[in-house]
Amino acid sequence: MKLAFIGGGTMGEAIAAGAIANKVAAAGDIAVCDVALARREHLSSRYGVSVTESASEAASGADLIVLAVKPQEFASAAGGLKGSLTSGQTVMSIMAGVRIETIAEVTGHAAIVRAMPNTPATIGEGMTVWTATAAVAGPARESVRLLLSVLGEEAAVDDEKYIDMATAVSGSGPAYVFLLIEALVDAAVEIGLEREMATRMVLQTVKGSARYAEDSGAEPAALREQVTSPGGTTEAALRELEDAGVRAAFARAVGAAYERAKELGG
Repeated sequence: MKLAFIGGGTMGEAIAAGAIANKVAAAGDIAVCDVALARREHLSSRYGVSVTESASEAASGADLIVLAVKPQEFASAAGGLKGSLTSGQTVMSIMAGVRIETIAEVTGHAAIVRAMPNTPATIGEGMTVWTATAAVAGPARESVRLLLSVLGEEAAVDDEKYIDMATAVSGSGPAYVFLLIEALVDAAVEIGLEREMATRMVLQTVKGSARYAEDSGAEPAALREQVTSPGGTTEAALRELEDAGVRAAFARAVGAAYERAKELGG
């Protein structure tokens, strides 16, 4: 598979590195367009990919072109693609809030994929939800699926509206988890633990709980009940959380993120 990246930032680098490490694409078959000389030099020296300042040059001959720039930089960064793409090429965007209609207009292309990865994708533990236009079919869809799998889990959806939903859940989700970690560490310090020890305890608890939930296949509510003994410490803690409206706060937070995602998309 020949890949082109318009934007060589953190997420673009993660996809390129994952593609090379998992033998999805050879370094010699990857081209990166980035306006920053420092990024071009870094990517070239570390991975052996070809680099350029020209979007059309990077995209020439590529099977899949990944748009990995900031949304506000999209029009200027990808404008050079219009008129230079062929019917056999697929354009995949990982930009937040930029709709397929806009991508198609700027690039002048019909075969478009819109994907929403999250931060853990940079270590191969991400969740990416994606959708594609009807022009992306057969082998092209499988190529997209294969590339996104290097970032972690991937899920295809048949309607772009689910991308906004995914933005609110898995896209912003790491920040919710980080807030939980932050709050638990602060609470642990408040009762007397050293911050370093508290951080180790909380990180392992979150990591282990997620792994346990995944491996067990049980509903989260059932797992919570397993840990909660009548009259015990966990019951006392959960009562405080429920009384404080934590569950409702999560619902409002996700709802707010979803509405904002729709607003950003226009």
